[in-house]
Amino acid sequence: MNQLQQRTLAFAGICQAIHQVREIARHGKVEEPLLEATVASILNTDPEQPQDVYGDSSLEHGFQVIIDQLGDGQRKDVDLTRYLVGILALERKLSRKPAALAALAERLSQVKRQTHHFALTDEQVLANLASIYADVISPLGARIQVVGNPTHLQRTQNQYRIRTLLLGAVRSAVLWRQLGGKRRQLVLSRKAVVMTAQQALKNQ
Repeated sequence: MNQLQQRTLAFAGICQAIHQVREIARHGKVEEPLLEATVASILNTDPEQPQDVYGDSSLEHGFQVIIDQLGDGQRKDVDLTRYLVGILALERKLSRKPAALAALAERLSQVKRQTHHFALTDEQVLANLASIYADVISPLGARIQVVGNPTHLQRTQNQYRIRTLLLGAVRSAVLWRQLGGKRRQLVLSRKAVVMTAQQALKNQ
């Protein structure tokens, strides 16, 4: 993988996580393998190469969101745009706060130990990941307002899932920045990013 492909992969990780947030908020459901893959990406904090963060999981939805949101089509979603802008802003603030980074690493190591005894999508694991987002990430900047069906949003299980997915989006944003990702590239190199996503989607 060249650097653009790696950056696009990480960006697809962000987009896949916020896509799942939208699905839960609007429809109250999420594909379990996608949720599990996002949790796995959060806990993979020391990969040998960028693609190891996502393992064998498909980022099909993430690449499609890139194409829809950055391409020339008419399928842009204002909620996804808001979530994306919010995640990139939170990650930027996180990168400048050593204390928050240290707290994040410590809390994630506790969850890693927990997964020796529980499945990745067990409610206790999701509750702990959700609390990491609420305690460490969310206070760093403007709160991301998730909109959707109030019935779905009021369910405790869905609140855990949404916060876990937002944490997953931040994790991918960290990787994206580490690979040289910058917000201006999404404007100046938009077509190149979209073409890379289209090619990756064909290879899924």
